[in-house]
Amino acid sequence: MVCSIRESESDEKRFSIYTGTKKRLHLRAESREDRVAWLEALHAVKDMFPRISNAELMAPAETVVVSTEKLRQRLVEEGVSEAAIQDSENIMRSELSELHKHVFVLKHKQLLLMETLRHLETEKVDLENTLVDESQNQAKELGSSFRSTHEKDSEGSGSDSYDEHDMHDAAEEDTDDDNNSFVDTRDYFSTSSFRSNGSDFQRLSLESDDDPLDSDDGIEATIRSVGSNYPHVRRRKKLPDPVEKEKGVSLWSMIKENIGKDLTKVCLPVYFNEPISSLQKCFEELEYSYLLDRAYECGKMGDSLMRILHVAAFAVSGYACTEGRNCKPFNPLLGETYEADYPDKGIRFVSEKVSHHPMIVACHCEGRGWKFWGDSNLKSKFWGRSIQLDPVGVLTLEFDDGEIFQWSKVTTSIYNLILGKLYCDHYGTMRIEGNRDYSCKIKFKEQSIIDRNPHQVQGIVQDKNGKTVSTLFGKWDESMYFATGDGKEKGSNMLTKSSLLWKRSKPPNFQTRYNFSRFAITLNEITPGLKDKLPPTDSRLRPDQRSLENGEYEMANSEKLRLEQRQRQARKMQEKGWKPRWFTKDKGSDTYHYVGGYWEAREKGNWAACPNIFGQVPTDTNLD
Repeated sequence: MVCSIRESESDEKRFSIYTGTKKRLHLRAESREDRVAWLEALHAVKDMFPRISNAELMAPAETVVVSTEKLRQRLVEEGVSEAAIQDSENIMRSELSELHKHVFVLKHKQLLLMETLRHLETEKVDLENTLVDESQNQAKELGSSFRSTHEKDSEGSGSDSYDEHDMHDAAEEDTDDDNNSFVDTRDYFSTSSFRSNGSDFQRLSLESDDDPLDSDDGIEATIRSVGSNYPHVRRRKKLPDPVEKEKGVSLWSMIKENIGKDLTKVCLPVYFNEPISSLQKCFEELEYSYLLDRAYECGKMGDSLMRILHVAAFAVSGYACTEGRNCKPFNPLLGETYEADYPDKGIRFVSEKVSHHPMIVACHCEGRGWKFWGDSNLKSKFWGRSIQLDPVGVLTLEFDDGEIFQWSKVTTSIYNLILGKLYCDHYGTMRIEGNRDYSCKIKFKEQSIIDRNPHQVQGIVQDKNGKTVSTLFGKWDESMYFATGDGKEKGSNMLTKSSLLWKRSKPPNFQTRYNFSRFAITLNEITPGLKDKLPPTDSRLRPDQRSLENGEYEMANSEKLRLEQRQRQARKMQEKGWKPRWFTKDKGSDTYHYVGGYWEAREKGNWAACPNIFGQVPTDTNLD
């Protein structure tokens, strides 16, 4: 309904389609006749979704046929005269006719509003395409001067900039030939029902009230896995009270104040950051690691289907922490690390920034019967009012019994960069490939301005023969459910047979402006005795990030500028052969794996190979 189809004037075989979802598809037929056939077919399908014309909107109300037989019969029984009966019938017909006209007008207004929204959707796409074209022209005019300046600026640790070359990339979408295999979640739930407490659904037998962060006592509760007991873990429930009163920052005023200055000296204020790094953000996606504990137990009991369902729920749950998070994490320094030792959750995690250009962070996590690792790199596309982030890299999950699952993340877009309320959305198809019985495809539905039920996720689990054996549906920021079978059942039947896989934990009692979850509040905490065990490269020792958490905003800004100046050595370090300490690149690929030794070095307190990357810049170092 919102797409547009255009023929190329320079090539009789080419044509393009604006899909209405920020995508522009360029196609070339084998011949001119084939292009004519394509265009006829596309227009025929488009005509199946007609728009409301002005003539239809202004059409007069239809004649209302109302039966007055019951009214006449009742009045006759009361002995009312024929004249009075006819007057009563006329009055009723007149009132109902006026009511019908009023309802008809309201219905047309609704249709007109929907039509306006569809036009806005199309105009939004055209505007974004225009902005991309303009940005390309401006980039060409600026030439090498812009490129050299941009390159220097991007070397800062928290430069908040995007790769110039990515701005020129046209948006492309990996088409999915199996879209029809997915169920329509609108048949199964509405916004109101999906936000319920799940009492109408059958709970999984493995689910308990002792899941991490799922009780009112939060992280201080005794956290237990299947058949195992672990001690109480006391962690903080709130961030420190700010020392200074925070001053709001206008992006436009900041740009205005820095006009004419050397871009390499401009530092975006910490107002746009949240007090955690990208390394800690990686660990935050393991908040619901108990799903992997359950998956391990399911495999031990011989239930391979339930194992992959829990793995799928875990893959979706990692996006829940992004809802309402309008600030960006700190960009780590080259060689910066982060460790997380959570015995109550049965996991320990280590991550490291392994490359500065491109910016890549690698992580490794060990759990109860499983290991999880991967590396993260983002390719960005600038669309004027939004930024599209395409993750590059593969996440791997291996269980102790040898079963392995691999998947990649879906696309993330951040909207309303200039005007309006900032928000993010995730969309695309996630494929979870297993080396044994099952694989899974999960589709994240893209949100539109007329979508009343956003954040939908739906998926299918298939066996080796490609047969659908289970379906999944839910929302990436709320919960996920599953039902056995191919998902052909509709409505209440599907709801009745659905079971809860995962539900987002309750928000903290002490809200922060960063919209942190209970788990995120603990990520930058230095518990008693921990500081002496950490290497000098750990994110919790980063001074600008610590100052921001404490509400010391002036100090945070000055420290951020100092570290960005120091970080300009990173590219030279990489060019001279710098290597990460705890990870190494696989031969013949761009992926990284953990080489081991971190926890052994921690046990001995041997951090001799870890430099003090947050210290003062040496005076004899040329930063230019």
